[in-house]
Order: sequence, then structure tokens, then C-alpha cells
Amino acid sequence: MKKKNSQKRQNIITGSKLWSIAMITSLLAACSAPATTSNTANAAVSTIGTTKIVSVSESASVKYADLVSLDVEDTNVSWTEADSTMIKLNGTSANVTGSGAKAASGSVTISEAGTYVLSGELTDGQIVVNIADKGVVHLVLNGATIHDNDSAGIYIQKAGKAVITLEKGTQNAVSDGKTYVYADSSTDEPDAAIFSKADLTFNGAGQLTVTGNYNEGITSKDDLKIISGSINVKAADDGIKGKDMVAIQSGTITVDATGDGIKSTNDTDASKGFVAIADGTFNIQSGSDAIQAETTLVTDGGTYNIVTAGGSANAPAKVEEGPGGGMGFGGGRGGFGGDGAMNGSTPPTDMGTPPDGEPPADMPAMPNNNGKSSDSNADADNASTTTEGESTSAKALKAGTDLTVNGGTYTIDSMDDSLHSNSNVTVNDGTFNIQSGDDGIHADQALTINGGTIKITKSYEGLEGAIITLNDGDVDVTASDDGVNAAGDEATTISTTATTTGKATNNSSSAIDTNKSADTDTNSANSTGTTGTTSTSDQSAQDTDTSQQNRGPGGMPSESSGNNELHINGGTLTVNAGGDGLDSNGSIMMTGGTVIVNGPTNNGNGALDYDGTFVISGGYLVAAGSSGMAQGTSDASTQNTIVMTFPETQKAGTLVHVQDNKGNNILTFAPAKNYQNVVVSSPDLAKDGSYVIFSGGTSTGKAVDGLYTGGTYSGGTQIVAFQSTSNVTWVNDSGVTSARSGMGGFGGSNGGGQGGFSGGRNRSQSGTSADTTGTTGKTGTTDL
Repeated sequence: MKKKNSQKRQNIITGSKLWSIAMITSLLAACSAPATTSNTANAAVSTIGTTKIVSVSESASVKYADLVSLDVEDTNVSWTEADSTMIKLNGTSANVTGSGAKAASGSVTISEAGTYVLSGELTDGQIVVNIADKGVVHLVLNGATIHDNDSAGIYIQKAGKAVITLEKGTQNAVSDGKTYVYADSSTDEPDAAIFSKADLTFNGAGQLTVTGNYNEGITSKDDLKIISGSINVKAADDGIKGKDMVAIQSGTITVDATGDGIKSTNDTDASKGFVAIADGTFNIQSGSDAIQAETTLVTDGGTYNIVTAGGSANAPAKVEEGPGGGMGFGGGRGGFGGDGAMNGSTPPTDMGTPPDGEPPADMPAMPNNNGKSSDSNADADNASTTTEGESTSAKALKAGTDLTVNGGTYTIDSMDDSLHSNSNVTVNDGTFNIQSGDDGIHADQALTINGGTIKITKSYEGLEGAIITLNDGDVDVTASDDGVNAAGDEATTISTTATTTGKATNNSSSAIDTNKSADTDTNSANSTGTTGTTSTSDQSAQDTDTSQQNRGPGGMPSESSGNNELHINGGTLTVNAGGDGLDSNGSIMMTGGTVIVNGPTNNGNGALDYDGTFVISGGYLVAAGSSGMAQGTSDASTQNTIVMTFPETQKAGTLVHVQDNKGNNILTFAPAKNYQNVVVSSPDLAKDGSYVIFSGGTSTGKAVDGLYTGGTYSGGTQIVAFQSTSNVTWVNDSGVTSARSGMGGFGGSNGGGQGGFSGGRNRSQSGTSADTTGTTGKTGTTDL
């Protein structure tokens, strides 16, 4: 079933543009783009212009029990023959023993509240429930097979509630035909093998197979609850659908659906339209979304095996933005900068030679301010000339508002995002093994991880949201583009509370003792279950770096998208990215945890990429990647950082080792890919310390994700020895140097690159002296 996907647009390049046309288009856009101004003060954010203010400070600790209440009928599985009406199905007829039901023309109509026990087989007929007094009908499937050639097998037309009990030890089946016969052309119900206009509950310990040949498997126009049982649904469209809610307490649910697997549909009442799951085992193969809530989706536990639209291998190819991978002077991925020409072409020769990363004097500022050609949440799908078409939403877990995961085990192979919310995603616990054809976890607004083990082995972008917060947990991301991307679909200011979960202390799960940092408790708090983010409300520390950090490509001044933020307060984060490792269209704040980044090998991306500032006050950071777009942390940081650029690309697995002048280990790391730049920040680094960097060698320590602890390092070649004089020290093989300026030469990797007019980013960071020793050819030995 084709649906409009409002979050992702699959775009097709319909024609190439000459470089000059692209430049003119960019300049016109720059002149006509509406201005957006953000004024921040204390704990509030005010915006002027097109910016939309969104609050995400609500509690994220919602659970199944907060949304779902059960009454006695929902859990009642008992019955006696003496107190029930017995219905024996026999081909195209039925025998009724007791009151409240009548058999005629191959169908059985139930007109009174009570308990009805069905057994036998109905080959072409229907069970109809039509109760005038809105009572409760209890249907017990006691080895019943029901099929209707041209309508629903079970049709709850009118009742206060219908409860279907799957008798323990029995196998039951309900199915319909491929075509329905309706009373008139204006009638379109029922349209599912089991269809209810009333609240519908399933319970019991038996088995039920539902085959929806016409459209859907199971549908309730009100509440749909599954308390227990083994239910197998195969449907021509959606598998299991409830309007006001789908609540699953337990059971084994298997769905094979051409459309959505499990879904709720009420889009007019914010308190309804949710899906809540307490526990159970779920095996879902869907052509569209596997589990989709119109509003809130909550999972407390369970085991989930999900494949959507054939899996990630069926995802459409992603298309980078703009001709030559980007647009404009120092604009998005492309323009002038990096290590290749635009689409193999030669840049025009009439632009003159700009001085050391500075644009021509008459060149206007570029729109979007972040050099990413309206990156937002568009996943680099947008091309210069595009056609927009319908696309299938094939996400694994999808919420219209908030998606909260409190636990469970998830094995997901999705063509589209694996976890997706049009608002906020909160992961409090759980074990995830994810392969995604698009984003691993995506939130239009806030993505908060408070715990769990998340392994994203395949994705286009691993984690994406306007504000991303890691408070605790173990997160491992592999992405063909950005590993972690703090970006917004529109100009959005997120106002949040500065809270973390109780266990999200700054040094939780850290491989290095982060308590040595003076400011490791900056963002910690002891409240539980809230979005643990501090927004851009107090910029005083960050603003000190504005003149140094907030520069556009090629030295062009640029305003950061301050509404996008990445917060790392605890846990472990390991990234292997083909694009940027950690990417924020605004700023990055790190107070604790351990972060390992294996960044890009092309010079059009960087292991770290931010448009505002990167302020680190605690935790342990190592980021390796190419050098063309290299960034370090910001001068406003209270924890010290070394940014090392090697004279040539180092092969994957080649150890980089940093030790102080006493031989104490600061870093021993084996990057997973080729690299030329390494950033390390540690509580053990001193502002005025003396350090030596080695390349190669071996370590007897224990390596986790390439980072060694314990053991002894030996056999490496000394690259440089130097004295640190700043909290951010840039070094190369000659000693301490200044931060790179500009963004590289013409072009970009494979026509990519991030623009500018030569050199790296124009950030005049501290550490400009070059009088330290740059001795090479020595070998080092140290205990880790």
C-alpha cells in the first residue's frame, strides 16, 4: 500500500546542471532566503522569524500500565457448558444448543450477551454478533475453523465488547475470500477476516490462524487488546489494526502482511491511537511499517523479529545533494574543497585566486548557514532538480508522537528507519540488533538514550534527531553516511530540562576514569525518565568560541543552527561512518562517557563535524578519520584535547599511541579504517603537559572497539614530542601548529568535499607555537 512519506522524500536526479548555473542559483537563494534570528537568555529560548518553538520537556517514562487498563472480561477465560451456548459448526450449517443465537443460511447470528462456545468447521458462512443492549459477548474458539467466501468470517456488528478466548490446546482458524459482496456501493465494511465495530479482546492459551485474503486480518474500530494466546495473521493489507488502541500484554504474534503489521489509526484524539506492548514474542514481516502508532508507541518488553519491505537490502539508493555533491562557494558537500573536482569537471578559471580560504569580497553569504544545502533531516536525498513521488513507509517501530522503549530484544531488518518518531524517541533499556536501509533510530525532535545495548550494523545514518542525548547505554553504530546526526527537518528550537536518568552518571560505562575532569558533573541530575538535554538556553560558555569556531567553509562566517544539539553525558558510543562521525548542525556537548569514532576516509567529511561549538568537560573521546575536514573540540572546553594530523594516511589497524613524558598511557588505539587525523580528549591530559605520539607498534592490552586498556605498548615509531600550551592543541609531525584554516582545495571526494576555497576549517584555535621537538625514528615502550 503506497503512502505519502512526509519525513523522507525519495528524489531522483533528472538532469545535471552546469557549474555556473548552480552557482547563480545558490547566490539567488542566498539573497532571497528569509532570515532567522535566535536570541537566548538564561533558561528560555526566544526566536524571531521562521523558527518554530517546540517543548520536549515532558516525562519520557511512560509505560504500558500508564496507558492500558484491563477489566475482568478482558482476562476471563473460564466457561462451563451448562452456562454457555454451544455452537457446533458443520460445513455450511450449524447446530445451536442454548439461547441467544440462531443459525440460518450457513451463518450464525448472536443477539444476546453471554458465552458462546464454537467448534467444528464452517466452510462458507459467518459468525455475526449484533446485540442491542451493548452487552459483553464471550466467544470461545474450541477447535473452530470459520471461512466466508465473500465477507468476514467473524463480524462483531454491535456489542459493548467482544472477547474471543482461544481454548487451551486447540487450533482455530478464521479466513475470508478475496472479494466481498456488500449491500450497496456506499458500504465498505467489514473488510477484515475478523472485524469488530466494538472493543475486541483476545485471550486464552490456544492457537488462532487468521487469513485476510480480501484486505486486513484483524480489525477493531475501537480498542483492540491481546492478553495472551498464539495468533498467526496473514493479510493482503494490514495484519492487526485497532482504531483507539492496540494493547498487547503477552502472547506469540506472527504477522505476514503486505501492508502494516500492527497499527492503530485514531488521528483525531491525542489520547487515543496508541500502541502499547507489555511483553510477548513478535515475528513480523510487513510490506509497510511493522508496528505503527498514530500517536504514542510504548514497548516495555518482548522479543521482536522484524523485516519490513524485504529488508535493508531493498532500500533505494541514496543520492547526495546538488551537482557535484553540493552547491555554492563553501556550501554543502561539494563546491570548492576536498580532494577531487566536481563530477570530474574543472572549476571555472575566472573566479580569481582567493587569499588563504577567504571568499571574494563581493560574494554574498550562503543560505542555511551550515554549509549543508538545507541538510535538515532530508538524509541527503534531495538533488538539484528532483521529482517527488509516492514512497512506501517501511519502518519497523513508528510513532506519530512519542516512541518509548523500556525493554525487550529487537532484531530488525528494515528497508526504512528501524525506530522512527515524528516527535520524540526515548530508549530506556533493551537489546537491539539493527540493519536499516535508512536511519537506525530517527526522531524529528528529541532522541534520548538512557540505557540498553544498541548495535546498528547497517544504516544510512545511525542516530538522527534535532536534539540527541546519550545518558547511558552501549551504542554501536555503522553508517554509510553520518553516524550520529543532530539535524532538524525545519528551524526548530527545542526547550528541554537539564536532567538525566539516575544511573546516567558521567562516568557510567566509561572505559576511562572520567572523574578526573573538573566538570564531569555539569549536566548530571537524579531525576528519572525525562529527556536528558540542555538546550541552547545558556550560551555564555559557547559564545566565547564564536569568533574562532563559528566559521563557514573556506573562512566564510556562518551562523550555527543552534537548535540542533548533540549531548553525551554517559554510556559508550562507537561509530563507524562513511560520512561524518559525529555531526551536529548546531553544537556538541560532552560531559561523560566513552566515545570512539572511526570516521570517513574521504576528505569531504570529518570524524567530527559541528557548526557551533564542541564543549567537552568530561568523558573520553577518540575520533580518527581523514584530515581534510578535521575539527577538534572548542576552546571553551574545560577538558583538554590533542588533535594530531599525520604526514600521510595511516593504514587501518595501525596503532596510534599517546603517552606523557613519564610514560603514562593516554591513548592506544587501532582505528578500523585508514586515517590521517586523530582527536583525543581525556581527563588525563593537562593543559601544560608534555606528550609523545607514536605510530605502529603493538600492545599486550585488551582492545575493545580498537581502544586498548592495560598491558604494555612497544615497538612504535615516534612521530612527535611536544609541550601542550592550550586546552586544544593541534600538532603534526613538526610539533604544535595552529588549527587548520579553510576547507581544502577545489572539488571534493568523488565530486564531494565540503566547499571552501582551500585549507581546512578557518578556526584559529589555541596552540600556535611551533618550537617543540618533532623527533622521528624513535621507538617507544610504555605500560598502559
